[in-house]
Amino acid sequence: MVPLTVARHVEVDLRAQRLRAWNAEHLDAEYVISTGVTGNSEINGSGGTPRGRHIVRAKIGAGLPSGAVLRARRWTGEVWSPELDAQFPGRDWILSRILWLSGTERGRNRLGCVDTFRRYIYLHGTPHEESLGVPGSKGCVRMRNRDIIELYEWISIGTEVELHE
Repeated sequence: MVPLTVARHVEVDLRAQRLRAWNAEHLDAEYVISTGVTGNSEINGSGGTPRGRHIVRAKIGAGLPSGAVLRARRWTGEVWSPELDAQFPGRDWILSRILWLSGTERGRNRLGCVDTFRRYIYLHGTPHEESLGVPGSKGCVRMRNRDIIELYEWISIGTEVELHE
């Protein structure tokens, strides 16, 4: 899908496991995603995906190759492969791009033990694209690598992201 406009709002439907990018009232794109395997929760340490209004606070990974491995928000110089996966079984792979979310609702998803930004909740790529469509992350929103790269180009820092059931 080739974007005609820049997405102005992103909606994450936690129940349907879908992310939709909107420009005003026009749906620009829809993607299959995977959210927290433990369900939805704003609490630090829960492993759940936070709900409510957020913004994209940081964009990380511009120009990196698809499948670039990111650790602590830095490229390791590696590109994911099945061989690399076998070396690190059980690793929570963060690939290609990061869109780092920050909650905007004080007491719900911002500050204290419910702070989305301090929980390091991202939209990011995953190598396990076959598992998208069902919850499986540690709280982040996982996407196909080609999809996160496309979305990354469409939106800017400050873009609103609504996560709802």
